[in-house]
Amino acid sequence: MIDHIGINVSNFERSKNFYTAALSPLGYKLVKEYDAAETGFKNAAGFGVDEIADFWIVDEQVNNPPVHVAFTADSSEKVKTFYEAALRMGGKDNGMPSVRRHYYYPNYYGALVLDPDGHNIEVVCYDSPI
Repeated sequence: MIDHIGINVSNFERSKNFYTAALSPLGYKLVKEYDAAETGFKNAAGFGVDEIADFWIVDEQVNNPPVHVAFTADSSEKVKTFYEAALRMGGKDNGMPSVRRHYYYPNYYGALVLDPDGHNIEVVCYDSPI
């Protein structure tokens, strides 16, 4: 089981605002934040549900190549809401909300967005509306 994951971002404030808005439909919120003085090296922000941060961004040289992270939603509506919020915050379309039967399961419904640094962020659910 994965406890948490972190990605590096080039503009901490921009990415913090992006993820705050994009992950909100999933119940995620900013639950921890440290500045460089506290960490001794870089700014960091943790997002999660129920006050447990499982997704972190760090103000550091961007991962190369960019990473892929997939979050689970409990409905296709939340997948769509994530996608729309991410695009509003400057994300780039990398796969509009749709059924993707060629992926893992018959009811796999997901959307993919490139974050401001090119990381491929996906949200998926298994209650395909089709």
